[in-house]
Amino acid sequence: MCGIAVVVCGVRIELSTLSSFLSETVTPFERLQVCVEDVKSVLSQRGPDSVGEKTIHLQQNASTCGQDSVTLSVSEASGGTYELEETTSLGELHFIGSTLQLRGTSPIRQPLVDSSGNILAYNGEVFGGIELNCYDNDTEVLLKSLEKAKALVPDVLSMIKGPWAIIYWQETSRTLWFGKDAFGRRSLLVHWPTVEDPRFLLSSVSPASSVAQGLDTENVTKHEWRNTIWKELIEWKRELVVPRPEDLSTSSHSGIQEDKSVSTSLGLAQTVLVVLKESVRRRTSLHSIYQGEKEAVPVAVLFSGGLDSMILAALLDQCLDPKYEVDLLNVSFDGPNAPDRISAKAGIKELKKIAPLRRWKLVEIDADLSKLTFETKRVMSLINPADTYMDLNIGTALWLAARGDGWIHEDNENPSVEEDKQRVKYKSDARILLVGAGADEQCAGYGRHRTKYRNGSWVALDQEMKLDMQRIWKRNLGRDDRCIADNGKEGRFPFLDEDVIKTLLDIPLWEIADLEQPSGKGDKKILRQVAKLLGLHEVAKMPKRAIQFGSRIARESNRKNFGSNRAANQASAGSVRFQAPSH
Repeated sequence: MCGIAVVVCGVRIELSTLSSFLSETVTPFERLQVCVEDVKSVLSQRGPDSVGEKTIHLQQNASTCGQDSVTLSVSEASGGTYELEETTSLGELHFIGSTLQLRGTSPIRQPLVDSSGNILAYNGEVFGGIELNCYDNDTEVLLKSLEKAKALVPDVLSMIKGPWAIIYWQETSRTLWFGKDAFGRRSLLVHWPTVEDPRFLLSSVSPASSVAQGLDTENVTKHEWRNTIWKELIEWKRELVVPRPEDLSTSSHSGIQEDKSVSTSLGLAQTVLVVLKESVRRRTSLHSIYQGEKEAVPVAVLFSGGLDSMILAALLDQCLDPKYEVDLLNVSFDGPNAPDRISAKAGIKELKKIAPLRRWKLVEIDADLSKLTFETKRVMSLINPADTYMDLNIGTALWLAARGDGWIHEDNENPSVEEDKQRVKYKSDARILLVGAGADEQCAGYGRHRTKYRNGSWVALDQEMKLDMQRIWKRNLGRDDRCIADNGKEGRFPFLDEDVIKTLLDIPLWEIADLEQPSGKGDKKILRQVAKLLGLHEVAKMPKRAIQFGSRIARESNRKNFGSNRAANQASAGSVRFQAPSH
């Protein structure tokens, strides 16, 4: 995980040339009252290995009537590539990059500058599309690819498989490119020039004193993604939505029909298992930078003991060398009584049955909301521009999990007496954190999916899931990225791998979920079958529970801010906005 930013001063940007949908794809923070040092400070939390800067001073140019011409171009989530014209003036571009280095044999310092004067600040991973080996640093390889591409920058960006956000200065064309991957899996915030602050700023995270607001503009030229797979995935269109009667397996079917249906379902679950395992492998392959860290814990799992995190943990065991330990990070705001703590303890016992050679560490991260004054203010800044109590609760739980500061039980080979062992302080140093984001959106795991199905059947369910996937970058991923990365950790989302998304879309909706069945059985049906294939039979029966409820932070937050859960429910606390603290 890295932090990237650029501050553009003295360059006149004609806002009338921008489109309203830019505010729907790059999240704005409208009023800015910070200096470059503030930006560097927040970015350094994301990239603790190094922080670098590079400044370009725009000079007078006779060919442009005394002005150095600059073009801004943006490659965006859920749209394609856009070009912003009429942006000419004098000034400077100040690039900042911080690095959490997970690839490459030699240390790097962002932003990178090549021999042609191109500048790259990159926050992401290249899991495919551009060739690199285990010794390569993907940012260095990407810079070389962009230099060779010349005017074909969108072609290169459209090749990348994996999460990314980018700021790229192309010297020959005097163009500043910025954007993120098609699903917005990495955060990138924007401040458009205002009367109060005429600077243009892009940053992975909002400086603590900025204030988030929306922005509407108009008129922009749109250029599509060059790779058709992104168009298909962004459109998120499922061909097989409404089943025929013979497609559904019921007790009234003949034995042959039912056996055929079960066989089909298991075959599809096996297909999902294969692509999910490959997704985990891509995200946990240990590159040369890990040589010499034989005893380190390289990968952790955000772990509730629920369906998604158990699947990720089991697949991680199959992908990671047995010599490595695995940290399972579990957050509770009610000590041993929180539902997620109870299920986590049950889950680690089930994991030990299917993977007895792995040394699993359940890291119990206990928190008291009333004592998290500093942390709460920090998270409020990180989730900006999100500003609801629900976002704050989720963000706080993620931030604490990523910090990894908790307790473990001393080594014990006998899980039945593990609670009898002494609890000792422990801090996870794993830099890679696997997170189950995207599983509920794609597999009908939310309660509102069941409501839509009951009210409108299969078509309504499909449309709700499509809406969830097309807005996941705005509602979830940017927030999650900023909260996790603030601890110098990189969150990786195996369920949002391009191949996983495509595979799940190709499966008939009635094989993904069967919402005629009760909770814990029909929701996320396909993932429950995957769990059974992995030998996780107990967790395959568990109902969905969101982190804010499983950790009980929502309950504590409701009591603190509304007096009780009942009062919070009456006020619809999930959508109530909090008042950000003054700085």
